[in-house]
Amino acid sequence: MTGVAANGVLAALDLDRTFLAEEHRSLRDLIRLVVARDVVPAAPEWERQRRVPPGAFTRLGDLGLLGLSFPTRLGGGEAGVRGAVVFHEELARSTFGGVASSVGTHTDFSALHLARAGSATQVDRWLPAILAGRTVAALAVTEPEASSDLTRLALRARRDGDTYVLDGTKTFITNANIAGLFFVVARTGDAGRHGLSLFAVERNAPGLANGRTFDKSGWHCADTGELVLTDCRIPAAHRIGPEGAGFALLMRGLDHERLCLAAQAVGLAEAALDATVGWARSRPAYGGVLWDKQAVRHRVADLVGRLAAGKTLLYHAAAQLDRGADGRVYAALLKAQLPELANEIAYAAVQFHGGAGFVREGPVERISRDARFLAIGGGATEVMRDEVARLI
Repeated sequence: MTGVAANGVLAALDLDRTFLAEEHRSLRDLIRLVVARDVVPAAPEWERQRRVPPGAFTRLGDLGLLGLSFPTRLGGGEAGVRGAVVFHEELARSTFGGVASSVGTHTDFSALHLARAGSATQVDRWLPAILAGRTVAALAVTEPEASSDLTRLALRARRDGDTYVLDGTKTFITNANIAGLFFVVARTGDAGRHGLSLFAVERNAPGLANGRTFDKSGWHCADTGELVLTDCRIPAAHRIGPEGAGFALLMRGLDHERLCLAAQAVGLAEAALDATVGWARSRPAYGGVLWDKQAVRHRVADLVGRLAAGKTLLYHAAAQLDRGADGRVYAALLKAQLPELANEIAYAAVQFHGGAGFVREGPVERISRDARFLAIGGGATEVMRDEVARLI
């Protein structure tokens, strides 16, 4: 990235100093070091394997990076939403969006439900291994016939004495083939949002099997597949929270998830801009370099300004949530805007790299693939716009 400051195109704005505490800035330095040392050199092989290997999770766990938003009494870092935002941003800045997806699903999208709503017995049983990276976690919500519309979920959990019997299929599950513990949303009551419950299902549960594994256009490091539950019997004590509370538990976690996905969008977008500025300043073109062309400079300048504005709102939102603010509007607005911006930036980065931006395995080409799903997963842009309109 010739000509680009080590900390990126937005470094001069010093947003960290305005919105983050010293602990968050130190955390960023550590994560950036770990990403450069442990993720970037290894991730091309992970892309070929189509999964993040177990050893990567344990290394992150050894460094205390898998529980940043968890309270210290549970073994977490108690770094709040800002800690999670920094974590997801830096993972995505690696340019390997699949790593951010797989690791983020493990800690912030799955296990956080256990920390928030699990009983002391459940927490003691599962959380230490999750935070250490010895057990990979996954969240199973989406179904083949229901997409992510929670009111249409059909996978059934039938109470049978001191057990539940689960039947149905979940699809598009991140970490489907590598997870040892699944947080499964199942229907225990009538149709609609109030008949759902959340369960912890262990890998060795009888009746649990993997279905298809998906070959995706992006997020190649993120193992993605189906879960098939056929007369899957689990102890009733593995239900997380009260029966019928599944929808409320998911909604509580969804704002956090959307802020983390927005942070991934920022990380990928900033990496794309860093690469583009470095490329344009050094790429020979028409008697000079590409950066000499006003059309290129002005386009990049506009994108930097819009990304800076979005990143500022993201940090403000994270700080507000750490103070106890309602996160719904922030999460919906950021999820509606930042992934779309990341896709626009990725498109421009490919365009300005020319043929080099279209070659497989290059960082800009990879970012353009990995950024795409951020506008879909966790609430598609169109749904988020409706949510914003409802809440403002």
